[in-house]
Amino acid sequence: MVIYSIYSRLFSAINIRSSYKIVIIRKFVPPFFNNSNFRFLYYMSQTISETNFQFPGQTDFYRGKVRDVYYLSNKLFMVTTDRISAFDIILPEPIPYKGQVLNQIAFEFLTTTSELVPNWVIDAPDPNVMAGFHCRPYPIEMVIRGYLAGHAWREYQAGKRTLCGIPLPEGLRENDPFPDPIITPATKAPEGHDEDISRGEIIRQNIVSEEEYEQLEVYTRQLFDSGSRYAQDRGLILVDTKYEFGTFEGKIHLIDEVHTPDSSRYFYTDGYEERQEKGEPQKQLSKEFVRQWLISEGFQGKEGQKMPKMTDEVIESISNRYIELYEKLVSRKFVRNETGNILQRIEKNIMNTL
Repeated sequence: MVIYSIYSRLFSAINIRSSYKIVIIRKFVPPFFNNSNFRFLYYMSQTISETNFQFPGQTDFYRGKVRDVYYLSNKLFMVTTDRISAFDIILPEPIPYKGQVLNQIAFEFLTTTSELVPNWVIDAPDPNVMAGFHCRPYPIEMVIRGYLAGHAWREYQAGKRTLCGIPLPEGLRENDPFPDPIITPATKAPEGHDEDISRGEIIRQNIVSEEEYEQLEVYTRQLFDSGSRYAQDRGLILVDTKYEFGTFEGKIHLIDEVHTPDSSRYFYTDGYEERQEKGEPQKQLSKEFVRQWLISEGFQGKEGQKMPKMTDEVIESISNRYIELYEKLVSRKFVRNETGNILQRIEKNIMNTL
């Protein structure tokens, strides 16, 4: 990581076109670096940790765990950065191409599900950007689970048999399917951990009206059913996912992302039954492998725990997994969008739409 930091700063310090940057930096690459090492350093120099634009007519700005949102009077621009979070904490290193992967998958699914549920997106002016309607978000996430995995399994393993007010059957193993998908909402916290909450509590606290919540449940099940069929056609199982909703001109819209590796968990269909019978971990495409790596290093985002070091190997493996999921989900080869100055590219592409 020391070597990465030195060369990352060196890449950033030279404000010239990408092709010249490579030529100059090659002169500084030690002889023990092979092409793969150098290529990884270059990719890392292209990551987006944050943006700080100021657009004409901009009225507000919001920085989430992964996305930077720019509000204008009649619409917003959502920039998907390469930040990565787990256990509701942003990890210290960005992941090359993660933002492009998330943005392009989200745009793909928002486009294909727009006939099921109205959504916020107007267009995607940049590989890392979507533009859309400025919706008023509901302060909850609609989490739907078809299998006992991730957070649900950790709660079950701890002895709990109720999740968000929903009773869970006895005798389930990790990654077993539920008899029917269950909806386990969570409060949407501006900072810190999101918290499980039951349907009854949401309505009792008037977080969402009963009529609106019932519509959110209908949309959630329709989207999950559509996403499950789409995944099945590609040899995947949509295990669980979350959806966020808001209102625009008095109408409920799907907002944020949909069916991306940050919001969803996928298993491979091939070998699923055999692995379950043997009690083996499922082969999956999701962010859960990042959580499992953190857990193995003794970190779950709890007070007093120290974030483990993210080595070059860990960062590159995470990047490769995101790209693999993109290619598996959209059935296309991922095209790395490279540029000498990624922030200038994004700013220019947004300005061109104003």
